[in-house]
Amino acid sequence: MSTAAINTLPDNELLSLLIEGNRDAFTEIYDRYNGLLYLFAYNRLRDREEAKDIIHELFLSVWTKHKDLQLTANLAAYLYTAVKNRIINNITRQKIAARYIDSFQHYIDKGVNNTDHLVRHNELMRFIEKEIAELPPKTRLVFEMSRKTNLTRKEIASELQISEETVKSHMHVALRALRLKLGSLFFLLF
Repeated sequence: MSTAAINTLPDNELLSLLIEGNRDAFTEIYDRYNGLLYLFAYNRLRDREEAKDIIHELFLSVWTKHKDLQLTANLAAYLYTAVKNRIINNITRQKIAARYIDSFQHYIDKGVNNTDHLVRHNELMRFIEKEIAELPPKTRLVFEMSRKTNLTRKEIASELQISEETVKSHMHVALRALRLKLGSLFFLLF
């Protein structure tokens, strides 16, 4: 089927082609809904990178599970509901991560000298340092400037001669990587 013909198909026919594994149908669905879904996600999150990530993860999931798609609603309703659910999950994960970080900060502030706590603290600090060292060089530099020297985004951008958005993007990448790596460690240690 030609690209021009695919562009004119209604969603339900595109969905049928997608389920059969038609890449052109997937591309057309992506082109139709990517911008709209991004705006929907951005309006709720107010974070460009998070909104992009959610949309990309959604379309990746749609493609990898295309054979198993069984929609009871129309395609647009399915996509918007999937984005809404991903936003809710994202916010929930951020709140849980914030609680863990607050709990850990409380632990640090409390200054417990118990040997067991001190050993766990040292292990965690080594693990965190190892994970920071594994970040891409520019991301690691931005992260360390932010966390170890307490520079603002603007100061980091000025010093490295990059935009504040680039600084924000590097911080986002670093924090996401650390959250992913530290999530299971918090459960094991505490």
